Amino acid sequence: MAVFTYPDTAYKPPTIAVNLNSSLERKRLSGPGLKAFFNIVQRSHVRNEDARQLLGGVSNGPYYAMKKNPDRRVLDMDTLQRISFMIGIFKALHILHSESLADEWLCLPNNNPIFAGKTPVEYMVRGGLPAMQTVRRLLDARRGGGR
Repeated sequence: MAVFTYPDTAYKPPTIAVNLNSSLERKRLSGPGLKAFFNIVQRSHVRNEDARQLLGGVSNGPYYAMKKNPDRRVLDMDTLQRISFMIGIFKALHILHSESLADEWLCLPNNNPIFAGKTPVEYMVRGGLPAMQTVRRLLDARRGGGR
């Protein structure tokens, strides 16, 4: 008599979240995160004033210091979360669209009711972290995926 067994699940066990309270973890993630962020804003043609706001309202001096030497800064939890949203948004855009449209999308006027004809960057600058999370969720839903 054959023994019936259930197939292995397609779902992977959850990964342990990074502890952003740890200064060592923040130090490990800060340089690569900033490099990714500056690459995204450059490719998307986001203005420096808007990029500073997307990072949480960083003033000119620290912003340009981070841009020049991203490995010398240890970011706080809020800034790392903002960068994480931007990386997720950028990744989702490149799954959904051609490279050129994905790179331009953040700065294009958008008729989705969320944006009310404004650009996604304007929406995120105005709405801060909750708006960044909304854009990330919108794009994840469009590509039919979770986080």
